[in-house]
Amino acid sequence: MKSDYLTSKPAFYALFVFSLPIIIGNLFQQLYTMVDSAVVGRFVGEQALAAVGASYSLTVVFICVAIGGGVGSSVIVSKYFGARNFSAMKTAVSTAFLTFLGISVFLGAVGIVINRPLLVLLKTPSDALDMALVYLRIYFLGLPFLFMYNVISSMFNAIGNSRIPLVFLIFSSVLNVALDFLFVAVFKTGVAGAAWATLIAQGLSCVLSFAVFMRTLGKFKDSEDEDAAAGKDVGFFGENSCGSARSGGADVAGGVSCGGKFCGGGARRYGKLSRGGYRKFRFFDGRELSSMAKIAIPSILQQSTVSIGMMLVQSVVNSFGSEALAGYSAFSRIASIAIVPMAALNNSMSSYTAQNIGAGKPERVVKGYRAANLMVAFFAVTLCLCIEIFYRPLISLFIGDGGSETALRTGQAALRFEGFFYCWIGFKMACDGLLRGAGDMKVFTLANLINLSIRVVVSVVCAPRFGIEWVWYSVPMGWFMNFVISFAEYRTGNWKKRL
Repeated sequence: MKSDYLTSKPAFYALFVFSLPIIIGNLFQQLYTMVDSAVVGRFVGEQALAAVGASYSLTVVFICVAIGGGVGSSVIVSKYFGARNFSAMKTAVSTAFLTFLGISVFLGAVGIVINRPLLVLLKTPSDALDMALVYLRIYFLGLPFLFMYNVISSMFNAIGNSRIPLVFLIFSSVLNVALDFLFVAVFKTGVAGAAWATLIAQGLSCVLSFAVFMRTLGKFKDSEDEDAAAGKDVGFFGENSCGSARSGGADVAGGVSCGGKFCGGGARRYGKLSRGGYRKFRFFDGRELSSMAKIAIPSILQQSTVSIGMMLVQSVVNSFGSEALAGYSAFSRIASIAIVPMAALNNSMSSYTAQNIGAGKPERVVKGYRAANLMVAFFAVTLCLCIEIFYRPLISLFIGDGGSETALRTGQAALRFEGFFYCWIGFKMACDGLLRGAGDMKVFTLANLINLSIRVVVSVVCAPRFGIEWVWYSVPMGWFMNFVISFAEYRTGNWKKRL
């Protein structure tokens, strides 16, 4: 398939083909976190499962920083790719790699130092604290591999290749599962074995995927070389760009008219990067970093909304004891898998929107958004039916036959309730993905902050007074308000003026 299918094929087909490998890959990514919990819970014990669950609320925050940063940076890369400005694309990729490598090393060191105070602050049950510390220390050693793998995957998606990350995710997941059983079930290494299994699998996958990506990137000839050979004089968006005086386009509010096509104002907003021609490749560019940060920071916030909410609410759940924590941990792992299709559509809409705006085809964005909502409806109905039928065996998979009644009851109640509301997170993520891909970050950020605030406030205020059920009651409240705000912004059409 041609690399420009996101800007040329029918919207539903393009999004489906692009999203499917991401969905399958993310399912495999969730698989080894799920296996960590299932193997530990069955072969070590309920306290060990609670320890991994207490660690999970922290680890997901770092995972979401990596994913959000990668996806946010990939928006800039996608726009360059859609415009066929490969020299600028390579500069953006290199800048993102160097930046996130530095961030991951720093955060890993900080995590090793402050993991105990964080777990104590979150009121981790005393009988699970020591095991949670062991798990987190090993996890933070491998944080650079986790970061770089997720950033590399986002860069593959930015250039329209979502299949290669799928291959490496399957490889990593299968290896992780095998090592989990070997270390925990056979060698009896406890939670440390599960942590080492994850580190080894992610580290090897990171190194291999980086090698393949660099080889793939080398196939794209630098833009200035191509155009010099063809005798062209192009700006940011390619031949006859708005940034070129030859376009003859008249400035309009928030954009430039270019032969009847909306070009998103890119020549003015990003003109410093390329007015008068393409700039040569650089390993690191501060202006590219600034452009990426404007998208990546709100994107990290959006990706982290669920995980930060989980971490802040974790102290509420922990106060109900290790049995309730074990049940809630089992539910959280299943919920993470359930929202994979919605998260994949979120990331797909970002790349789809950015590429089509970069190619001067904003009308395709609207068609893509409608197609994404149809997919959300299908996934939401399917998930609801599956959860209502299989919620008992799903929770028992983690708790085991010897699990306490409190753990089973907590996990089953949370899973059944949330299953009815996955449509809201799907509609929210589709709309958020469009806004992020278009660079409309202010409302995007506000909506996700309100989502987080509702979840935290309702949980902290209501759960201690009326029961742990309010922890999961708060979730769809936040999703719904997030969607209402994001959709209202979409309807204004302001997103068309941001790039």
